[in-house]
Amino acid sequence: MREFLDKMHPLFAKGGKFEKYYAVYEMVDTFFYSPGDLTRGAPHVKDGIDLKRVMIYVWLAVLPCAAFGAWNIGYQANTAMANLGVETIPGWRGALIHLLAGTDPASVWDNFWHGLWYFLPIYIVTFVAGGVCEVIFAAIRNHEVNEGFFVTSILYSLILPASTPLWMVALGIIFGVVIGKEVFGGTGKNFLNPALTGRAFLYFAYPAALSGDAVWTAVDGFSGATPLGLAATGGLEALATNGITWMDAFLGTIQGSVGSTSALLCLAGGLFLMITGVANWRIPAGVAVGMAATAWLFNLIGGENPMMAISPAWHFVLGGMAFGMFFMATDPVSASHTNTGRWVFGALIGAMTVLIRVVNPAFPEGIMLAILFANIFAPLIDYGVMQANIRRRGKRAAMADAA
Repeated sequence: MREFLDKMHPLFAKGGKFEKYYAVYEMVDTFFYSPGDLTRGAPHVKDGIDLKRVMIYVWLAVLPCAAFGAWNIGYQANTAMANLGVETIPGWRGALIHLLAGTDPASVWDNFWHGLWYFLPIYIVTFVAGGVCEVIFAAIRNHEVNEGFFVTSILYSLILPASTPLWMVALGIIFGVVIGKEVFGGTGKNFLNPALTGRAFLYFAYPAALSGDAVWTAVDGFSGATPLGLAATGGLEALATNGITWMDAFLGTIQGSVGSTSALLCLAGGLFLMITGVANWRIPAGVAVGMAATAWLFNLIGGENPMMAISPAWHFVLGGMAFGMFFMATDPVSASHTNTGRWVFGALIGAMTVLIRVVNPAFPEGIMLAILFANIFAPLIDYGVMQANIRRRGKRAAMADAA
């Protein structure tokens, strides 16, 4: 393969017959092999890691969430079918599911195989639609196709409801890639998280298909609120009435988006990213501090709003808080870059998430909008930190001169 790619290189290099398609050749070459033009000196004096390895680490960290998400989709669907007395699944998905599995909610294989045929089409459509946009922009600009889309595609596909129509999936990722990243210059130049940009677009463009009680379980005719939706209307009493415990939410055996329900696996993936140095620990820590402080403040104030009584521990396991904290907020491009700024950035996300969940009953999730809001202010946060450092150093220099 190496010899074949080297033989093809002159055709795509400058002056070659397919020069304008060099980005496509480079994408294939670097998919199988490390780039031949690695930077070994400054500014990469701290670590020789390249972008491809960083993205692979993130993909590996989120892979358990995807596998568990496939199982949980099937588990929720099979459980609902059992409650409704339904044994067959209509359509092409039903044909594939019944080919090698049944609909027994007690069977790990039945659950995984059922959920796989909801997650896999979403991911394939995401990868193809977004990947085509990436290649088109790279070919027009004669830039390389960056590996950042591997992460964007998996994160985007995991924050959608399993029942999302595939044409909406494609429309959302195209919007996220083009409007959220490529119009600003591509990977490394975007100030918004592309995956969240696409998800936010779908939410506001098609709220009926992306919210409510009927979208979270992939069974026609079944309606059930997520634990966060139940808490928003009835507080902890509503969760207890529906038999949902904190451990259920922590493990992820609840209704929700495709792969963001398990706080345990999100925590494990986040620790992996922080240990490998891909994610900066200050951002999740800042989110935790902001979330806890704001939740405790609402607990202290009290009131008729049932969300005001939700503790920080419950906020962590409800909705997409853990997923956003470890995989979305830590995006090295759209987050703050100074250490102090990362604390402020994370605290802003945590506080805004709880504030949205408590004050805005029409949108109980919060973490998506909070991260996008913080993305907008990240450059301003870093600017303020740097200006404060300049003033502090100026005072120290003045004091030294006076002495």
